Amino acid sequence: GGQSVWGGKFADEFHPDNKHSKRGVVSLANSGANTNGSQFFITYAKQAHLDAAYTVIGHVIDGLDTLDSMERVPVDEKHRPKTTITLERITMHANPLADQMIVYPTADGPPEHQH
Repeated sequence: GGQSVWGGKFADEFHPDNKHSKRGVVSLANSGANTNGSQFFITYAKQAHLDAAYTVIGHVIDGLDTLDSMERVPVDEKHRPKTTITLERITMHANPLADQMIVYPTADGPPEHQH
């Protein structure tokens, strides 16, 4: 649930260096092209078939014991957990070298939606 900081869906942001190439990749969930919102998923292994279909937004750098526990939760035929998994606390680390390239959201929405 929830919604993006722009209040609605927003465009995909694929980059050739951001791949689902390992365990712990964090990506935005979507319902098709350019439908990113506030939901995300974390990979348990390399998932190359997800590249250029889901926007990679980061990766797990600590708390792998939590990821281990999440992996043990039974899933349904669509690989979704049969019980709700709640992350009660996370810490996000930014890449200070990339800060100059960040386009921060505004009330008008992401840059590609501004007029």
